[in-house]
Amino acid sequence: MNDIRLHPAPATGTPITEADLHGYADGQLPPARHAEVEAFLASHPHDQTRVDAWKEQRRALHALLDPVLDEPLPLRLPLAPPARRWPWRALAAGVAVAAASASLAWTVRGAMDARHLQAVLATAAPDRAAGGYAQRAAIAHAVYAPDMGRPVEVGVDNEKGLVTWLTKRMGAPVRAPSLSQAGYELMGGRLLPGGAGPVALFMYGAADGQRLTLYVTREAAGEQTAFQFTQEGPVRVFYWVEGTFGYALSGAVSREELQRVSQEVYRQLQG
Repeated sequence: MNDIRLHPAPATGTPITEADLHGYADGQLPPARHAEVEAFLASHPHDQTRVDAWKEQRRALHALLDPVLDEPLPLRLPLAPPARRWPWRALAAGVAVAAASASLAWTVRGAMDARHLQAVLATAAPDRAAGGYAQRAAIAHAVYAPDMGRPVEVGVDNEKGLVTWLTKRMGAPVRAPSLSQAGYELMGGRLLPGGAGPVALFMYGAADGQRLTLYVTREAAGEQTAFQFTQEGPVRVFYWVEGTFGYALSGAVSREELQRVSQEVYRQLQG
Protein backbone atom coordinates (compact mmCIF):
# COMPACT_ATOMS: atom_id res chain seq x y z
CA MET A 1 0.00 0.00 0.00
CA ASN A 2 1.24 3.47 -0.82
CA ASP A 3 -0.29 5.18 2.22
CA ILE A 4 0.14 3.89 5.75
CA ARG A 5 -2.76 4.85 8.02
CA LEU A 6 -1.68 6.33 11.31
CA HIS A 7 -3.91 7.94 13.95
CA PRO A 8 -6.88 10.24 13.35
CA ALA A 9 -6.06 13.92 13.09
CA PRO A 10 -7.18 15.68 16.28
CA ALA A 11 -9.46 18.19 14.59
CA THR A 12 -11.34 16.26 11.91
CA GLY A 13 -10.79 12.57 12.57
CA THR A 14 -9.36 12.18 9.05
CA PRO A 15 -6.50 9.65 9.15
CA ILE A 16 -3.00 11.04 8.77
CA THR A 17 -1.17 9.00 6.12
CA GLU A 18 2.50 8.49 5.34
CA ALA A 19 2.02 10.67 2.26
CA ASP A 20 0.67 13.45 4.51
CA LEU A 21 3.84 13.31 6.61
CA HIS A 22 6.06 13.53 3.54
CA GLY A 23 3.92 16.34 2.11
CA TYR A 24 4.29 18.21 5.40
CA ALA A 25 8.07 17.74 5.38
CA ASP A 26 8.23 18.97 1.78
CA GLY A 27 5.95 21.96 2.40
CA GLN A 28 3.41 20.73 -0.15
CA LEU A 29 0.22 20.44 1.92
CA PRO A 30 -2.72 22.86 1.73
CA PRO A 31 -2.87 25.17 4.79
CA ALA A 32 -5.77 23.32 6.42
CA ARG A 33 -4.15 19.91 6.08
CA HIS A 34 -0.79 21.34 7.16
CA ALA A 35 -2.42 22.51 10.41
CA GLU A 36 -3.98 19.08 11.01
CA VAL A 37 -0.67 17.28 10.50
CA GLU A 38 1.09 19.80 12.73
CA ALA A 39 -1.44 19.10 15.50
CA PHE A 40 -0.95 15.37 15.01
CA LEU A 41 2.84 15.67 15.27
CA ALA A 42 2.59 17.69 18.46
CA SER A 43 1.23 14.60 20.22
CA HIS A 44 3.33 12.01 18.35
CA PRO A 45 7.02 12.70 19.05
CA HIS A 46 8.22 9.59 17.20
CA ASP A 47 6.64 10.76 13.94
CA GLN A 48 7.89 14.30 14.61
CA THR A 49 11.43 12.90 14.79
CA ARG A 50 10.96 11.15 11.44
CA VAL A 51 9.68 14.32 9.80
CA ASP A 52 12.57 16.35 11.21
CA ALA A 53 15.02 13.79 9.78
CA TRP A 54 13.43 14.07 6.32
CA LYS A 55 13.71 17.85 6.44
CA GLU A 56 17.38 17.58 7.35
CA GLN A 57 17.94 15.19 4.43
CA ARG A 58 16.39 17.71 2.05
CA ARG A 59 18.63 20.48 3.39
CA ALA A 60 21.71 18.26 3.02
CA LEU A 61 20.91 17.37 -0.59
CA HIS A 62 20.20 21.00 -1.48
CA ALA A 63 23.54 22.00 0.01
CA LEU A 64 25.30 19.33 -2.05
CA LEU A 65 23.55 19.77 -5.38
CA ASP A 66 22.26 23.34 -5.65
CA PRO A 67 25.67 24.73 -6.66
CA VAL A 68 25.73 22.31 -9.59
CA LEU A 69 22.14 22.98 -10.64
CA ASP A 70 22.74 26.73 -10.55
CA GLU A 71 25.77 26.60 -12.85
CA PRO A 72 25.15 28.33 -16.21
CA LEU A 73 25.09 26.16 -19.32
CA PRO A 74 28.01 26.68 -21.73
CA LEU A 75 27.20 28.86 -24.73
CA ARG A 76 28.69 26.25 -27.05
CA LEU A 77 28.82 22.50 -26.62
CA PRO A 78 32.35 21.09 -26.30
CA LEU A 79 33.71 18.92 -29.10
CA ALA A 80 35.10 16.37 -26.68
CA PRO A 81 32.73 14.20 -24.60
CA PRO A 82 31.66 16.11 -21.43
CA ALA A 83 32.90 13.31 -19.17
CA ARG A 84 36.45 13.90 -20.44
CA ARG A 85 36.37 17.68 -20.39
CA TRP A 86 34.53 18.17 -17.11
CA PRO A 87 34.85 14.96 -15.05
CA TRP A 88 33.40 16.40 -11.84
CA ARG A 89 30.42 17.97 -13.59
CA ALA A 90 29.68 14.64 -15.27
CA LEU A 91 29.56 12.93 -11.88
CA ALA A 92 27.52 15.74 -10.34
CA ALA A 93 24.98 15.61 -13.16
CA GLY A 94 24.54 11.87 -12.62
CA VAL A 95 24.15 12.38 -8.89
CA ALA A 96 21.59 15.12 -9.48
CA VAL A 97 19.48 12.77 -11.62
CA ALA A 98 19.72 10.01 -9.05
CA ALA A 99 18.93 12.36 -6.17
CA ALA A 100 15.92 13.79 -8.00
CA SER A 101 14.57 10.28 -8.57
CA ALA A 102 15.13 9.45 -4.91
CA SER A 103 13.38 12.66 -3.83
CA LEU A 104 10.28 11.65 -5.77
CA ALA A 105 10.30 8.26 -4.06
CA TRP A 106 10.54 9.93 -0.62
CA THR A 107 7.48 12.07 -1.28
CA VAL A 108 5.28 9.01 -1.81
CA ARG A 109 6.96 6.04 -0.19
CA GLY A 110 9.73 6.79 2.29
CA ALA A 111 13.15 8.30 2.90
CA MET A 112 16.75 7.20 2.41
CA ASP A 113 19.64 7.91 4.76
CA ALA A 114 21.21 11.08 3.34
CA ARG A 115 24.20 10.76 5.61
CA HIS A 116 25.29 7.64 3.69
CA LEU A 117 24.91 9.48 0.38
CA GLN A 118 26.96 12.41 1.73
CA ALA A 119 29.70 10.02 2.81
CA VAL A 120 29.81 8.43 -0.65
CA LEU A 121 29.97 11.79 -2.43
CA ALA A 122 32.63 13.08 -0.07
CA THR A 123 35.00 10.22 -0.92
CA ALA A 124 34.32 9.82 -4.65
CA ALA A 125 37.38 11.35 -6.29
CA PRO A 126 36.40 13.35 -9.40
CA ASP A 127 39.14 11.94 -11.65
CA ARG A 128 38.18 8.35 -10.86
CA ALA A 129 34.43 8.82 -10.74
CA ALA A 130 34.16 10.37 -14.19
CA GLY A 131 35.32 7.20 -15.96
CA GLY A 132 34.81 4.66 -13.19
CA TYR A 133 31.55 2.75 -13.16
CA ALA A 134 32.41 1.42 -9.70
CA GLN A 135 31.91 4.88 -8.20
CA ARG A 136 28.60 5.30 -10.01
CA ALA A 137 27.60 1.88 -8.67
CA ALA A 138 28.38 3.03 -5.11
CA ILE A 139 26.27 6.15 -5.57
CA ALA A 140 23.37 4.12 -6.99
CA HIS A 141 23.55 1.82 -3.97
CA ALA A 142 23.60 4.75 -1.55
CA VAL A 143 20.53 6.24 -3.24
CA TYR A 144 18.30 3.19 -3.63
CA ALA A 145 19.30 0.54 -1.06
CA PRO A 146 17.98 2.45 2.01
CA ASP A 147 14.57 3.09 0.37
CA MET A 148 12.03 1.09 2.36
CA GLY A 149 9.06 1.90 0.13
CA ARG A 150 10.22 1.46 -3.44
CA PRO A 151 13.79 0.20 -3.66
CA VAL A 152 13.18 -1.37 -7.09
CA GLU A 153 11.26 -0.34 -10.19
CA VAL A 154 10.15 -3.88 -11.13
CA GLY A 155 9.73 -6.48 -8.39
CA VAL A 156 10.87 -10.09 -8.28
CA ASP A 157 7.28 -11.22 -8.87
CA ASN A 158 7.89 -10.22 -12.50
CA GLU A 159 11.50 -11.37 -12.75
CA LYS A 160 11.12 -12.73 -16.28
CA GLY A 161 9.63 -9.46 -17.51
CA LEU A 162 12.36 -7.50 -15.69
CA VAL A 163 15.19 -9.48 -17.33
CA THR A 164 13.53 -9.27 -20.77
CA TRP A 165 13.08 -5.52 -20.43
CA LEU A 166 16.65 -4.89 -19.25
CA THR A 167 18.05 -7.16 -21.97
CA LYS A 168 16.20 -5.17 -24.62
CA ARG A 169 17.36 -1.83 -23.24
CA MET A 170 20.97 -2.97 -22.71
CA GLY A 171 21.21 -4.52 -26.17
CA ALA A 172 22.65 -7.81 -24.89
CA PRO A 173 21.43 -10.68 -22.68
CA VAL A 174 21.30 -9.66 -19.02
CA ARG A 175 21.09 -12.17 -16.17
CA ALA A 176 20.06 -11.84 -12.53
CA PRO A 177 22.18 -14.34 -10.54
CA SER A 178 20.42 -16.42 -7.91
CA LEU A 179 22.06 -15.70 -4.56
CA SER A 180 19.76 -17.71 -2.30
CA GLN A 181 22.58 -20.06 -1.34
CA ALA A 182 24.66 -17.04 -0.36
CA GLY A 183 21.87 -15.73 1.89
CA TYR A 184 20.39 -13.04 -0.36
CA GLU A 185 17.12 -13.08 -2.31
CA LEU A 186 16.47 -11.10 -5.46
CA MET A 187 14.11 -8.19 -4.75
CA GLY A 188 13.90 -6.84 -8.31
CA GLY A 189 15.67 -4.20 -10.32
CA ARG A 190 15.56 -0.99 -12.30
CA LEU A 191 17.05 0.80 -15.31
CA LEU A 192 19.40 3.72 -14.66
CA PRO A 193 21.23 6.27 -16.81
CA GLY A 194 24.94 5.53 -16.91
CA GLY A 195 27.88 7.59 -18.07
CA ALA A 196 27.21 6.81 -21.75
CA GLY A 197 24.17 4.57 -21.90
CA PRO A 198 21.64 2.55 -19.90
CA VAL A 199 22.62 0.59 -16.79
CA ALA A 200 20.83 -2.33 -15.12
CA LEU A 201 20.65 -2.44 -11.32
CA PHE A 202 19.55 -5.58 -9.48
CA MET A 203 18.86 -5.49 -5.74
CA TYR A 204 19.17 -8.36 -3.28
CA GLY A 205 18.05 -8.54 0.33
CA ALA A 206 19.06 -10.71 3.31
CA ALA A 207 16.85 -11.88 6.15
CA ASP A 208 18.43 -9.30 8.48
CA GLY A 209 17.48 -6.45 6.14
CA GLN A 210 20.93 -5.97 4.63
CA ARG A 211 20.90 -5.17 0.90
CA LEU A 212 23.34 -5.60 -1.96
CA THR A 213 23.09 -4.14 -5.46
CA LEU A 214 24.54 -5.51 -8.69
CA TYR A 215 25.32 -2.77 -11.22
CA VAL A 216 25.60 -3.97 -14.83
CA THR A 217 27.01 -1.70 -17.54
CA ARG A 218 28.37 -1.93 -21.09
CA GLU A 219 30.68 1.04 -20.50
CA ALA A 220 33.57 -1.06 -19.20
CA ALA A 221 34.88 -2.50 -22.50
CA GLY A 222 38.67 -2.58 -22.51
CA GLU A 223 39.05 -2.15 -18.74
CA GLN A 224 40.77 -4.63 -16.43
CA THR A 225 39.00 -7.96 -16.10
CA ALA A 226 40.45 -8.93 -12.71
CA PHE A 227 38.52 -8.47 -9.46
CA GLN A 228 39.07 -4.98 -8.07
CA PHE A 229 37.94 -3.35 -4.85
CA THR A 230 37.05 0.20 -3.89
CA GLN A 231 35.21 1.91 -1.07
CA GLU A 232 33.18 5.10 -1.16
CA GLY A 233 32.15 6.19 2.33
CA PRO A 234 30.28 3.29 3.95
CA VAL A 235 29.72 1.49 0.62
CA ARG A 236 32.20 -1.18 -0.46
CA VAL A 237 32.37 -2.33 -4.09
CA PHE A 238 33.88 -5.33 -5.85
CA TYR A 239 33.93 -4.85 -9.62
CA TRP A 240 35.16 -6.72 -12.67
CA VAL A 241 34.64 -7.13 -16.43
CA GLU A 242 33.24 -10.27 -18.01
CA GLY A 243 32.61 -10.29 -21.76
CA THR A 244 30.87 -7.11 -22.91
CA PHE A 245 29.65 -6.18 -19.41
CA GLY A 246 31.20 -4.54 -16.41
CA TYR A 247 29.79 -5.68 -13.04
CA ALA A 248 29.93 -3.98 -9.64
CA LEU A 249 28.52 -5.55 -6.47
CA SER A 250 27.99 -2.92 -3.76
CA GLY A 251 26.96 -3.03 -0.13
CA ALA A 252 27.52 -1.57 3.31
CA VAL A 253 28.87 -4.92 4.53
CA SER A 254 32.32 -6.17 5.43
CA ARG A 255 34.87 -6.62 2.68
CA GLU A 256 34.99 -10.36 3.39
CA GLU A 257 31.21 -10.73 3.08
CA LEU A 258 31.08 -8.73 -0.12
CA GLN A 259 33.95 -10.72 -1.62
CA ARG A 260 32.22 -13.98 -0.74
CA VAL A 261 29.03 -12.98 -2.54
CA SER A 262 30.94 -11.39 -5.44
CA GLN A 263 32.71 -14.68 -6.10
CA GLU A 264 29.34 -16.42 -6.30
CA VAL A 265 28.03 -13.78 -8.72
CA TYR A 266 31.18 -14.15 -10.84
CA ARG A 267 30.88 -17.94 -10.85
CA GLN A 268 27.29 -17.85 -12.10
CA LEU A 269 27.82 -15.17 -14.72
CA GLN A 270 30.95 -16.84 -16.03
CA GLY A 271 29.10 -20.13 -16.29
